[in-house]
Amino acid sequence: MTDSYVGAIDQGTTGTRFMVFDHDGQVVTNAYERHEQIYPEPGWVEHDPIEIWENTQTVVQDGLADANLDADQLAALGITNQRETTIVWDRETGKPVHNALVWQDRRTTDRVEELEADGKVEEIREKTGLEADAYFSATKTEWILDNAEPLKMQSSRSRDLRDRARDGELLMGTIDAWLIYNLTGNHVTDVTNASRTMLYDIEAMEWDDDLLAEFDVPHEMLPEVRPSSDEATYGSTDPDGFLGAEVPVAGALGDQQAALFGQTCFDAGDAKNTYGTGSFYLMNTGEEAVASDNGLLTTIGFQLSGEPVHYALEGSIFVTGAAIEFLEDVDLINNAAQTAELASAVDSTEGVYMVPAFTGLGAPHWDGRARGTIVGMTRGTKKEHIVRATLESIAYQTRDIAEAMEADSGVETTSLRVDGGAVKNDFLCGLQADVIQTEIARPEVDETTALGSAYAAGLAVGYWEDLDSLRSNWQIDETFTPEMDPSQADAMYDRWGDAVERSLDWAQED
Repeated sequence: MTDSYVGAIDQGTTGTRFMVFDHDGQVVTNAYERHEQIYPEPGWVEHDPIEIWENTQTVVQDGLADANLDADQLAALGITNQRETTIVWDRETGKPVHNALVWQDRRTTDRVEELEADGKVEEIREKTGLEADAYFSATKTEWILDNAEPLKMQSSRSRDLRDRARDGELLMGTIDAWLIYNLTGNHVTDVTNASRTMLYDIEAMEWDDDLLAEFDVPHEMLPEVRPSSDEATYGSTDPDGFLGAEVPVAGALGDQQAALFGQTCFDAGDAKNTYGTGSFYLMNTGEEAVASDNGLLTTIGFQLSGEPVHYALEGSIFVTGAAIEFLEDVDLINNAAQTAELASAVDSTEGVYMVPAFTGLGAPHWDGRARGTIVGMTRGTKKEHIVRATLESIAYQTRDIAEAMEADSGVETTSLRVDGGAVKNDFLCGLQADVIQTEIARPEVDETTALGSAYAAGLAVGYWEDLDSLRSNWQIDETFTPEMDPSQADAMYDRWGDAVERSLDWAQED
């Protein structure tokens, strides 16, 4: 099988990537295409599903062409995706009825507050492992069925949309389901993505009838839920389609679970943090779904064919890499790489704290009305201080999660595996080690979301034999150890808590 490979489609918040991996887990080719971010109103975030599908085809074709590979050299395709982002589309035409509502979208915050007022939060947490939040797919699907743009012309048509959904004419899904549908014609999702909808019972392992009734989401529009690595496969690409080959689509994981899998966190207690648009800290808890008392989510980590589910504790941070993009948007930096240079040009922030709550705060605060805040500025504050404060905010938010994770699991973190675009920044990795006071391990292949979905697909078709063969692929690029005095780290972190307090419950007008 020296001439065969596994492909991974990594559909993220800001763009779509296609990567091909060999048996050693090394990258053979890598193609990327950005897509438009649509902000119809403050707090609303949308993507065009058609653009995403067109970009997916483009990056797959470009990646194969760049490496001079034929599609029939792909043993399998895996998919990883921005989670919770929700699409409703027409089963027959394949056309979306509305733009995708992105995981960052806050338009259903009022609906979540209704759930809180009605005392539904605990039931939702017990069944789904999730906090009631606009982050997840349930309220997004409900909103689309009530408000899809083509139906606003006639208010009576809103009922028609729900009737069509009940008749099975409309389908819903997260981005993985949208891509699998377009690649294979089958309506399938995996257990990790299902667990992020706020409609799926993660212990009964089925769509929950009570939650479907609460959000008026008809069962007929839901995808079939399958293992993350599926020997039966989700289907194959059309040999007459854009690839020109019949390639099995055999693995799918939400991006953060894919990173957990790609970092080979296969055993209980293994943990990783991915630094992307947001940051997501996951710890494998094995076959036990550990309930959180500290604002974390209980979620499905992965499932292999014929095996029990592995669960995870998760801390979801909504804005980290997006905070760097903000600095670029307001012309404080020219590019992300410049942050290390500017931040290291000053010894400290001189008391400046930046809380990047642009779309509310996730774990452990769960405040949908929190908003971005910069505090502690003086007339002597320079852009270097603000840039450094922004990088520090990423480290502080991660410590928020690390402390909650230790409290819930009883496991002390001695080494944290990190990945994602931001970990190329050595300054940030060193800062992270200082703030958490633990070792940070950066792997050679830092695009571990794509790698994890490739591993899942490759295992399903026998390209890799077992988990041990994947463990041997994981190699450390660099390790960062704490250099800051623990008392200084604690003092800086304590002041961070004061800054967060000032960001909470700000957006009363939304």
